[in-house]
Amino acid sequence: MLRGLTIRDMLLIDRLELEFQPGLNVLTGETGAGKSILLDSLGFVLGWRGRAELVRQGAERGEVTASFDLNPAHPARAILDEAGIEIEDELILRRVNTPDGRKTSWINDRRASGEILRRVSETLVELHGQHDDRGLLDPRGHRVLLDEFADNAAALAATRTAWTARARAEKRLKEAEVALAAARDEEEFLRHAVDELDKLDPQPGEDEALDTQRRRMQAAERVREDILRAHQALGPDGAEALLGDAARWLDGAGEGTEGALDEPIEALARAMNELAEAEQGVARALDALDFDSFELERIEERLFAIRGLARKYDVLPDALGEHAAGLRDRLEALDAGEGNLADLRSALKEVDAAYTKAADALSDRRRDAAAVLDTAMAAELAPLKMERAVFTTEVSDAAPGPDGRDSVEFTVATNPGAPAGPLGRIASGGELSRFLLALKVCLTGDAPGMTLIFDEIDRGVGGATADAVGRRLSAMAMRAQVLVVTHSPQVAALGNHHWRVEKRVTGDVTTSSVVPLDDIARVDELARMLSGDRVTDEARAAARTLLG
Repeated sequence: MLRGLTIRDMLLIDRLELEFQPGLNVLTGETGAGKSILLDSLGFVLGWRGRAELVRQGAERGEVTASFDLNPAHPARAILDEAGIEIEDELILRRVNTPDGRKTSWINDRRASGEILRRVSETLVELHGQHDDRGLLDPRGHRVLLDEFADNAAALAATRTAWTARARAEKRLKEAEVALAAARDEEEFLRHAVDELDKLDPQPGEDEALDTQRRRMQAAERVREDILRAHQALGPDGAEALLGDAARWLDGAGEGTEGALDEPIEALARAMNELAEAEQGVARALDALDFDSFELERIEERLFAIRGLARKYDVLPDALGEHAAGLRDRLEALDAGEGNLADLRSALKEVDAAYTKAADALSDRRRDAAAVLDTAMAAELAPLKMERAVFTTEVSDAAPGPDGRDSVEFTVATNPGAPAGPLGRIASGGELSRFLLALKVCLTGDAPGMTLIFDEIDRGVGGATADAVGRRLSAMAMRAQVLVVTHSPQVAALGNHHWRVEKRVTGDVTTSSVVPLDDIARVDELARMLSGDRVTDEARAAARTLLG
């Protein structure tokens, strides 16, 4: 409930402090006295969009403070708790505006963003009038209002969940179809590449091993000829033969030398043994260097084939196996693509059926709620002197979406036999006010902790009709705090608390103020509203009659 409102240097208001009460609070005053300024100031502190220039001329800044009493279950508490703002039973909103347009907001002396301020204010105050900006006249908001009336939160959540699942399944199917189409475009390449790589079957490290083996063979080919010549020089056709001849010659001559050749003969024998070992070592080296020239050719061909494929597929030789595996996976995906598409189509069909079921259930709830709302509206319109008017909540098919497959619009026919049409275009000013009031009553029901503001909701009506509007507002005020800006004496007379908005001109300065009215002043104000500038005794008497 709105408890207090303090305004400093806003438009025509210099200093103003108001204390509101439970029940029906009435604000009256002559046209241009500043009632709209009061609502603009309240909207400013609540974070609503409004006038750009609000600071009173010559002032350094404008400031508005609003205080609210919150019950323990008030929905604002959850928003404030999420924002880390602690409160007890009183909530204080304060907002400052400078002439250059900078705005700063506080909630219980904690700096707050405009977004948090607006979220909190949506749980505190609702403003309704002929130019209602909260969805009653906008068909785009009618479905939301009907869902709130029908308490469709759970059904909406189920439909949105099903829609999300459907959208994901549809996305997966489309992605798979695109991928399969792309794979088909490269199918010939994939099959050739996989076949080519599988036939070669390159192994990790094989390139380096083949290169090492090739280099060794090439080096052996270069040195083997020299080693062979050395082997021939040491063998029977070379040094071995010469040493053998020398040994035989010395043995034959040794008998006549009385032992002079013994040492040379022994040395020659040792040399022949060493020569034999050298010849055997060279032979072993020749055996080690011996290779099949066709094997070198085979190694070179495989090495060049591996490196050629590496260049072709722009990968390192050791990565050819991994690259082949990747191509093979793509080819397998292509081969299995139709099966995957079938599975994805089946999954989409399943979640689509789930969405259809949820959307149908939501549609049924909406149509049932529409009939209940139409009946409730008929009951509300009768006391407002519109018993012949027909209000209809039209629920029609719409494109599927997260909120179902329904379009909702409030239509009215003001007279029997007259064509129905959109609420905002068919009803006259006075009729529209009453439609909005009745609709607000039906859609809101009990509004615990909410302050409802009606800005000239009684515009265009008078007499018994105005009295009926006033009584409906008074009945609403028994369940929620109601503030009414009105020019109707019948409505004003039913208020529990009454303020008059006044405009004064002092020198060159114009200011607006709000004055609480006692019983005597209230009679005079109602008399003014009845008779105009000249208040007569008859008007005062009529005012007393209205006050009962």
